Amino acid sequence: MSAPTRVAVIGAGDISDQYLTSLTGYPDLAVTAVADLVPERARAQAEAYGIAGWGTTAEVLGRDDVDLVVNLTVPAAHAEVALAAIAAGKHVWGEKPFALDRPSARAVLDAAAAAGVVVGNAPDTVLGPGVQTAHRLLAEGAVGAPRTVLTLMQGPGPDLWHPRPQFLFAKGAGPLFDIGPYYLATLVQLLGPITSVSARGQIPRHERTIVSGPDAGTVFPVEVPTHVSVVTEFASGVVGTSVYSFDSPVRRQLFEITGADGVLEVPVSGFDGPTRLLTDTTPDAPWQTRPAEGVPSDRGVGVLEMARAVRAGRPPRAGGELAYHVLDVMLSIEESIGLGAPVHVASTAPSVLPIPPHWDPAARTYDRTEQT
Repeated sequence: MSAPTRVAVIGAGDISDQYLTSLTGYPDLAVTAVADLVPERARAQAEAYGIAGWGTTAEVLGRDDVDLVVNLTVPAAHAEVALAAIAAGKHVWGEKPFALDRPSARAVLDAAAAAGVVVGNAPDTVLGPGVQTAHRLLAEGAVGAPRTVLTLMQGPGPDLWHPRPQFLFAKGAGPLFDIGPYYLATLVQLLGPITSVSARGQIPRHERTIVSGPDAGTVFPVEVPTHVSVVTEFASGVVGTSVYSFDSPVRRQLFEITGADGVLEVPVSGFDGPTRLLTDTTPDAPWQTRPAEGVPSDRGVGVLEMARAVRAGRPPRAGGELAYHVLDVMLSIEESIGLGAPVHVASTAPSVLPIPPHWDPAARTYDRTEQT
């Protein structure tokens, strides 16, 4: 008899609240346990969400009532925990980034293939109605064949609001690794794999000061570029320009694809938001606004989509190869900054179909055939 996919969450930090709120509300999933380095913290989260099981990572991975593990540990532990879950025979969904280096990330993919389990990875904003509406419009030829893309993510930096922002300016973070996955995963889903990057990076301020919270006034070092500019070449021939910056007093988010017959503006700040189209290129022509079409979703929808994909025998849309490619691109950008020259991106990523607008996270599909 069919039953919900049984899920365990490993890592009971702040982000677990967002995941657990969603996961415990999906009929296709049953959250059976929470794990953490501090078992009492796991117990507190389990009790808060009405989950019966809790304990250490090893204890939870040893349970028979877990099919899929949601890995919410710190980035440095992502690969280690994923490998342990795979060794226990579990499917794995991980938070971004996939890993911090290529060998660790490839080891996860190889282990999953050998074990016959599936790997997926954040960000799952690419699966929200906002990006998916843009994806469908692009696939339908709303602006013709894509030619160029421009993305901007600029702001003054999380040191102005985060009570302990040091980790966001350390290796494995910065605007490229913290925010970049949202943009890069969307770029690849919509426009296909990236073949080459040419980048420059700056650290305008080598020290930052915490502005708010109990540590306000604390000065800390900046370890990675906080302003990154990238020229990107895609296998399709599309050329992109991107900026990722914690050094602008102006907050700016933009994701704009120019095609042969117009311009498409993709929403990237969250799961929803309208898509804008400009198909009349005469001066001062108005933009058209298309509201997001689909059932609203939130963080954790990628876990659900992956669970349904496993049941249907198809790859998840936010799968491991996409996550590896995004990581490879980010590492290549870092290498290009260091070399002062373009870097070839060796990996690739499979193309994925847009999600149909009737796809409903709140539906129960485990006892019937899903329409993918």
